[in-house]
Amino acid sequence: MKFVAILMGSKSDYEIMQECAKILENFKIKYELIITSAHRSPQRTKDYVKEAEKRGAQVFIAAAGMAAHLAGAVAAYTIKPVLGVPMQGNALASMDSLFSTVQMPSAIPVGTLAIGKAGAVNAAYLAVQILALNDEKLEKALKQDRKDKEEKLIADSKGVEVLL
Repeated sequence: MKFVAILMGSKSDYEIMQECAKILENFKIKYELIITSAHRSPQRTKDYVKEAEKRGAQVFIAAAGMAAHLAGAVAAYTIKPVLGVPMQGNALASMDSLFSTVQMPSAIPVGTLAIGKAGAVNAAYLAVQILALNDEKLEKALKQDRKDKEEKLIADSKGVEVLL
């Protein structure tokens, strides 16, 4: 069974990463969601990535704050796409988690998204786009989603427009 694996560094990331899960649910994509840490549970992280890959994980989404090495740790154990979501924090204006996610050594890529909720939502959409490469039905659903969003924007604009 194909699915997307969502990993979070701590329970405090759950509220934001629920937004990621909602997008996957909207596209009827199966997913798993767990809490694991690159630092506090490195063996759990490694074991989960290896097992999830064997069971059909196609894309891994990893969210973490502060040192935010979770996405990099996941990328070390798989050749599947890894999407990193740096989480918001108080330290260093969240730049620590951004830099920890984006600054990967060559040949171990992590696709890094925006910090926080926007990153979680975009990670889900990017995962859907990756899966749609080999799924016509999913590709059509993505195109419809874009059309629906455009129509909503136009309707919202009409409700407030002031044109000369």
